[in-house]
Amino acid sequence: MTKGGNDECENLLVAQAPQLHLLPFMQEQTQTLTVSALTKMIKTTLEGSFSGLCIEGEISNFHHHHSSGHRYFSLKDDKAVLRVAMWRPFGQQLQFEPEDGQQVLAFGDISLYEKRGEYQLICRKLVPVGVGPLELAYRQLFEKLSAEGLFDEEHKQPIPEYASRIGIVTSPTGAAIRDIIQIAQRRNRAVELVIYPTAVQGDGAEDSIAEGIEYFNEQNNVDLIITGRGGGSLEDLWCFNTEKVVRAIFDSEIPVISAVGHEIDITLSDLAADLRAPTPSAAAELAVWSREEYISKIQGLIAQLTTYLERQAGSARDFLSALFSRPVLSRPLELVYERQQNIDNLLRLLNSSGKNLFEMYKNRLSLGLSRLEALSPVKVLARGYSVSSLLPSNEVIKSIKDVKTGDSMQTRLKDGQIISNIEKISRN
Repeated sequence: MTKGGNDECENLLVAQAPQLHLLPFMQEQTQTLTVSALTKMIKTTLEGSFSGLCIEGEISNFHHHHSSGHRYFSLKDDKAVLRVAMWRPFGQQLQFEPEDGQQVLAFGDISLYEKRGEYQLICRKLVPVGVGPLELAYRQLFEKLSAEGLFDEEHKQPIPEYASRIGIVTSPTGAAIRDIIQIAQRRNRAVELVIYPTAVQGDGAEDSIAEGIEYFNEQNNVDLIITGRGGGSLEDLWCFNTEKVVRAIFDSEIPVISAVGHEIDITLSDLAADLRAPTPSAAAELAVWSREEYISKIQGLIAQLTTYLERQAGSARDFLSALFSRPVLSRPLELVYERQQNIDNLLRLLNSSGKNLFEMYKNRLSLGLSRLEALSPVKVLARGYSVSSLLPSNEVIKSIKDVKTGDSMQTRLKDGQIISNIEKISRN
């Protein structure tokens, strides 16, 4: 056990163990003691002699009994180990969570745990060596929440470009709200600001800020939330480094701008928010859209649209001029007359071609008729020939073999028919 290196430790008086003297009854005879009686005597001696101690060592075997809230661990160096108990009321005042391997200063008193007969340090205060408790707590919470993904860019929501109603979670009397109101009135008086008054430092501040963010989400009547405060020490800004506020910002379905302290101050709320503003004034500049810039933008768009329409109108005018300069529009009747002339020519060609085709087919028909008449059997009969056919079959008799005596036959002449019976057949 050694003295600490700070003022609190230097002012402590480390009591030396008292000299042991035989009790009067022990000078004359040996008295038998129970274990509990001896333990009680040792406990009284230890607790009266070793109080107000500052012990430096490395934490090991740390255990947080969540049901009771007590914390148990050991302090060790390269030669010895000391058991430590930290009761819940003192543990709740810790600004960081102890971990194995941390070098710390433990302030407290020596006590004896009678059931096991072991002495231990009852720790009232614990301070990390080499790093402040707030900085250590910041690092621990950052590692925890970062591992859960609360700071990942993929969870960031876009900030609305033209928010009409903005919720502000901050102190109603601080410089931050005055700066936000002043800038909002300068940029656009039409944007409505809804203030949820909260404490921004001290006890209960983290609960108040988280409740404000949750309130706006429950009401769902704002487009954007700004939370933050003006500058201050790390202790002043600490409520924006608490797990409750960070989770409230992450869980918000409404986009959140975090504006805590000055530009060099970066809190865990800044990392969890959808957008970090270096100051509350900068948050107002980002959240409240400028009426003048909007009007200027609209005027620029109108000018661009006017130029575009004028260009389109000029192109349409040139196109119409080119159309009107064409003969079809400048002298439309000439085109009609030209089409009529073409139709007349086609009709003449059609009539001429039709007559020629008619004469050609007429000549072909006459020639065909002449050939047909020349081959007609009627013409043959007219020259003195006849055709005989056997009755009643009317089969043409081509040879004497086709008939026999007694058959009837029909003979066709040019001017009529003769029916006769065959009486005699002779060969040439």
